[in-house]
Amino acid sequence: MSRIAWIGTVRLLEQPNALWVEVADEDGLVGLGETYYLPTAVEAVIHDMAAPLLLGTDAARIGMIAETLFSRASFYGWAGAEMRAFSALDIALWDLQGKRTGLSVAELLGGRARDEIRVYNTCVDAGGFDDATSMLTRPGDLAEELLEGGVAAMKVWPWDRYAPQIESELGTGPGGWSAMGLVGHDLTPASLSAGLRCIEEIRERVGPRMDVMVEGHSRWDLNAALRICRALEPFEVAWVEDIMQPASARDLARLVRETRVPQAVSERLIGRSAYRDILEAEAAHLVMVDVVWTGGLSEARKIADLADAYHLPLVPHDCVGPVALAAALQLCAHTANAKVMETVRGFLAGWYHDVVTDVPVIVGGGIQISDRPGLGLELLPGVRDREGAVVRRSGS
Repeated sequence: MSRIAWIGTVRLLEQPNALWVEVADEDGLVGLGETYYLPTAVEAVIHDMAAPLLLGTDAARIGMIAETLFSRASFYGWAGAEMRAFSALDIALWDLQGKRTGLSVAELLGGRARDEIRVYNTCVDAGGFDDATSMLTRPGDLAEELLEGGVAAMKVWPWDRYAPQIESELGTGPGGWSAMGLVGHDLTPASLSAGLRCIEEIRERVGPRMDVMVEGHSRWDLNAALRICRALEPFEVAWVEDIMQPASARDLARLVRETRVPQAVSERLIGRSAYRDILEAEAAHLVMVDVVWTGGLSEARKIADLADAYHLPLVPHDCVGPVALAAALQLCAHTANAKVMETVRGFLAGWYHDVVTDVPVIVGGGIQISDRPGLGLELLPGVRDREGAVVRRSGS
């Protein structure tokens, strides 16, 4: 037995949505986790609610810890900051157990199904790349550029700019439109056609050599979603993702029944019960999970198994941070039904290197999955000492 000695959190001014979580045992080994969005709220959950329950407990009892945290939080609501906190703690505990045993997390989960997985590039302006701008202004050029670099899959969101916009500090895209915003109910024929032009230009330029995923960011109601999906049918896109809010399995099932475009559902779902409802309603073709939101690796593994029971692939989400990517890659290494891994080349080339060691590298359209103990990466020395860093610790 190795008891939990302390739990720490780190957040940085330059990445205001990210929170790193460390769990240390009495032997001095430290596991690393991460989550994203409202880090001060998550930080409070970790230190005020979770730490008093976990300090002194056996760090190897990962499943029991997950059940304990969920059971306590379920009394007052669990699907927001609480589950993001539990996700980060769970990932840190798996990383810690890997370091104790000398095994990668994939081996701890039950063994490896693969050592590499194909990737797609989500088109974000970051790290010296103007991919979000280019997907609208020169999508054919961008597709060719990605193919030349070996990446044969890309995700775009050409209709977000036509949905109602709100001011947001979370980030804006070309022309000031926000990736987050209100649901649109009035998609005009002109807007439908203008958004479709992005997909048309990619197909005209590179044909079927590029897999194209379409992100919806939950920006449209059901009628607009159906119109977008039907317009996409001739272009053989890999999937449409969250074109409407994933709150109703019955409504999502209409997209499956009434269009021919595969539906990916959804990074926004929290916990296996939400995925069960989607799968029972036959409302998805691909199961998308974010390990730092849905409950960590413990919950994500169960969701992957649930998807496999319905003969569906797992497509992990990652637009958040380097530890989330490392955790998702370990899940992909273990899970036979993992299909493809999301990446952002601007993050891999940019800010990930500012916070962690051993950032994964894409080679030939795939990414090698670490077989080092735990997740295979660490916070860089000195991160906690940076100007504006907020570091908290519970325990000795």
